[in-house]
Amino acid sequence: EGKFVTGRQIRERLEKEVEINVGLKVDFDSGDTLKVYGRGELHIAILLENMRREGYELQVSQPQVIIKEIDGEKVEPFEELTIDVPEEVSGTVIEKINKRRGIMTDMKQKDGNVRLLFEIPTRGLLGYRGQFIIDTRGEGILCSRVIGFKKYAGEIKKQEYGSMVSMMPGKALAFALWNLQERGVLYIAPGVEVYEGMVIGNVTKGDDLDVNPTKGKQLTNMRASGSDEAIRLVPALEVDIERGLEIMTDDDYLEITPKSVRLRKKLLTKTDRSKAGRR
Repeated sequence: EGKFVTGRQIRERLEKEVEINVGLKVDFDSGDTLKVYGRGELHIAILLENMRREGYELQVSQPQVIIKEIDGEKVEPFEELTIDVPEEVSGTVIEKINKRRGIMTDMKQKDGNVRLLFEIPTRGLLGYRGQFIIDTRGEGILCSRVIGFKKYAGEIKKQEYGSMVSMMPGKALAFALWNLQERGVLYIAPGVEVYEGMVIGNVTKGDDLDVNPTKGKQLTNMRASGSDEAIRLVPALEVDIERGLEIMTDDDYLEITPKSVRLRKKLLTKTDRSKAGRR
């Protein structure tokens, strides 16, 4: 789908970007892949969107925070997080921040609103802004500032759901998606071309689920009154670059082309993923 698809073309584009984008750093000595260092998710997302519009096709892995070692101790960047939300949703926000290793330092109530102050690892904020908008129904304000490096806070489990992974190539059908939407949230609409290993949605509970979005309704020559029901589909959650960077996991790639943005597994086949899981 892209006009520029080779590693050489992408490398040359990033070399030009580094000259004018002072906040960007690229490691050109990392083999076939290129490590890009930026100032947060939005900074990287803007670069990727510009390249997409210029005709580049590329795959990116999950963003990671830079971890350092100072005096033999593992440390990571922390931020002071300030949140203003309506009082009725403050409990949900506090619960989500605590799961991301945030520690509340202050809380003030006034006129039905609550101001919350946290110290939280930068890792904990990756992918949270979209969830914050959903939890507060767009009525919350969130801002943060870096306060320095502190002791590594430990593992952070951000997602409590698995991926819905296509096991067949072809065109997604409404009947198949109608049955799958009960399992979780869909990222695609009927008529979208899918391939094996492509992530087409998330599963509300449990691990990754291999599904067949190309399966049609079984046709027979028998008709019965009331046997045909209208298919009602919930609108799919559109995956753009910024949202893709938020919801992807460490075993996903975000596939970016001038025509589409897709999530896929690093290992496309179920057999390869099963083998990797046993290692």
